[in-house]
Amino acid sequence: MQILDGKKIAAEVRGEIAAEVVQLAAAGKRIPQLVAIIVGNDGASQTYVAGKEKACGECGFKSQVLRFEDAITEQELLVQIAKLNADETVDGFIVQLPLPERINEQKVVEAIDPKKDVDGFHPINVGRMTIGLPSYVSATPAGIMELLKRYRIETSGKHAVVVGRSSIVGRPMMNLLSQKGAPGDCTVTVCHSRTKNIKEICRTADIIVAALGHPEFLTAEMVKQGAVVIDVGITRVPAADTKSGFRLQGDVKYDEVAPKCSYITPVPGGVGPMTIISLMKNTLKAYKKEVYG
Repeated sequence: MQILDGKKIAAEVRGEIAAEVVQLAAAGKRIPQLVAIIVGNDGASQTYVAGKEKACGECGFKSQVLRFEDAITEQELLVQIAKLNADETVDGFIVQLPLPERINEQKVVEAIDPKKDVDGFHPINVGRMTIGLPSYVSATPAGIMELLKRYRIETSGKHAVVVGRSSIVGRPMMNLLSQKGAPGDCTVTVCHSRTKNIKEICRTADIIVAALGHPEFLTAEMVKQGAVVIDVGITRVPAADTKSGFRLQGDVKYDEVAPKCSYITPVPGGVGPMTIISLMKNTLKAYKKEVYG
């Protein structure tokens, strides 16, 4: 069993990006800028945005976080998005989700200029990704594909089972794993809460991507010997023995599943760092206008 070390690979990619930014600065060019919008005081969202801000600094990017009170109206938020769309010094920006229930998240996502949609959530980017055109791919699926690529994991002709059908992870993973190329060329099955015989289906998988948001859902009896297991889960569960009062729990029952795997991602330290570094890669692509020209 080999651990897919997201921290290690993210550090490699971060070094590559930082080196490129140093060259840009040495040539007297403007450096890339990523902006994050955060509404309210949700603890998890604050942590995620802080991580992205730190990553920007490590890559040499300019970054800015626009913080708004929970009371902001949908229209006020849309005005802020329009300003960022028009700002030529902003290469990409994200709106941290979730938003307050009274704000229509889809309306907000669709207000973002697709050329600056480095989260890859805009329908135009989703559509382009689906048919294999250059696009900004949402960060978690992009990070997983990078991990598979850097560890040279064979995917061609393999049976991949994606557990979860979210528009952010499950569906993009299904598409990316089935597309031509390496990594790719998989036969993909998507399972979800209504899937019958989910244990039996998972047992046939060469590659499992667990993205259900259900702590320790995937157990040893659901995994065949030698499978590659990617754990996307990152649920906060109470833990009295920790300073924070919680610990991060994946969708995989790691201690019993890991011995059966050829490769497995840990939680934390697996997919999480790859998600953040993929956002940095998308920002650099936006700066270089690699997707839309």
